[in-house]
Amino acid sequence: MLNDKTILITGGTGSFGKKCTEIILKKYKPKKIIIFSRDELKQFEMAQQFPDSKYPCIRFFIGDVRDKERLYRAFNKVDYIIHAAALKQVPAAEYNPFEAVKTNILGAENVINVAIDKGVKKVITLSTDKAANPINLYGATKLCSDKLFIAGNAYVGREETIFSVVRYGNVVGSRGSVIPLFLKPIFNTCKKIIK
Repeated sequence: MLNDKTILITGGTGSFGKKCTEIILKKYKPKKIIIFSRDELKQFEMAQQFPDSKYPCIRFFIGDVRDKERLYRAFNKVDYIIHAAALKQVPAAEYNPFEAVKTNILGAENVINVAIDKGVKKVITLSTDKAANPINLYGATKLCSDKLFIAGNAYVGREETIFSVVRYGNVVGSRGSVIPLFLKPIFNTCKKIIK
């Protein structure tokens, strides 16, 4: 399905984006994989992991989902989009609520509208278990984003852009995972016992 296709991953330098890129490169022969993110250092580091000499199909595109004009440029001739860009830290979203709204909701709206305008075949957005009956702002913004993406299917005909949502929970080893937070007190207790 992904052979000879152009795939764009928003937030592509994150934990998910890197692993997704690795899996796509192992299983398929894409025409192009575009890593869209706003972090130039993480793009540089990812380019070291996937060097152009070995992976000439990878392109790095600096941009932000808040910037609709940049999305128009990035989505040109793209077949599939995996939308992984989001502000994901619960405390950061609580302290900076409108920043979370701008990225997670308004950014989602930008992705939807530009994907439709550019004729992208399919857009899959990543969501979170926190969007189910949300108790914090992060979960609420992702629930809103999920509803926007599903509603995107009503904006287009059946043969046009298809929008899907995938929800998952914490990923062990990902940046910001709660697992190290949970393990720290256990580790500290073990250190005290050993002494």
